[in-house]
Amino acid sequence: MATFSESLGAWTAAQITDLNPDWRTAGVLELDWSGPEPASVADLGEVSPLVLTHANWADGLSHCNHEWVLPRSYKVIGTLPLLRTTPSQSYSIGWRLGDQLARQRRWDRGERGPWPDPREMITTGADLDRMTYDPGEPRRDIHHLRVTQVESLDCDRLAERFPELRTLCLSGDLGLLVHASHLNRLASLRELWITDLFGMSAPDALLPERVPALEFLCLRSIPHEYAVAMRSRWRPQVAYGTYVDITAARTPEWVAENRGNPLRDWDGREQISRTCFRKAVAQYRKTRAALITALSDGSPEDRAARLYEIGREYGEGFNLLDRRTGFIETEEREELFAALDVMVSDAEAALGVRLESAADMLATGVNAVRDW
Repeated sequence: MATFSESLGAWTAAQITDLNPDWRTAGVLELDWSGPEPASVADLGEVSPLVLTHANWADGLSHCNHEWVLPRSYKVIGTLPLLRTTPSQSYSIGWRLGDQLARQRRWDRGERGPWPDPREMITTGADLDRMTYDPGEPRRDIHHLRVTQVESLDCDRLAERFPELRTLCLSGDLGLLVHASHLNRLASLRELWITDLFGMSAPDALLPERVPALEFLCLRSIPHEYAVAMRSRWRPQVAYGTYVDITAARTPEWVAENRGNPLRDWDGREQISRTCFRKAVAQYRKTRAALITALSDGSPEDRAARLYEIGREYGEGFNLLDRRTGFIETEEREELFAALDVMVSDAEAALGVRLESAADMLATGVNAVRDW
């Protein structure tokens, strides 16, 4: 198949090497070719796989498994004998054909610095809010916008300032999107990612007739009403080349209950059952309550011993949970230790004191017993 690559400023091509029905993935082998739009494989001439030597690549093929929905901007131009018969062990989200070829050609020209993309902007919600609030001309040169730490963001002003977006990634921490229906003004949008943001309802749904180029939609931890509306609008578009991944729809009650819960992302995670999530949250809250009680009632002399014991109980509690289901992997382990910091911060706010080394003492107790 072939597609136009913005990174190359030309068309490029790849070969589908295999399909995996269990994982719903397609093996994609990039070709070392670019040129004008091809009508058939004959227009490619003699082709070979793209070999990567840039950055940390060591003569490896650009061969990767992607989601098996062929993006609507790609077209099938025919077949060739397989150039690679061994399945790839690499996985990636989003096809973005041509990016690796552009990076490799830049490397071959002797340009070894960081990959520059003048069309991309990465910023925080607060900085973007200030930027769009101040008067200014539309930034038609920005095609890819990634915004983190969104607390509150006006999508009307966003669409006004960045009308030519192809990629929009928005993430927060139970943040708020205002006027989300105005994202329908982004007619050129191809990828939309929204994570852990709220304030949207059914009337805010993106409409296929308004955003006809959309080929990748990934929504996680969003309002339940909005999730239902988006599924209804976009699942029929899968057959036309839009990949749709909408998970962790949240009710208002869930948001209220989990606003202060640092483990809330575990709800809906693939290897964590609802029962396990509830027990994990119960263990966290039990430990948090024990910490505040110990700091309120205990004397400073025995504080270190009490914190150490609370940490042990926390570690043993999650030992028991993990023994049953084996759900604690690297990410979950890091999140459990990060939750200790949240506990201490909450205790400091509740008691109005600064608790030096409290998190370290809790972690020491955890490490003395943990099996994860």
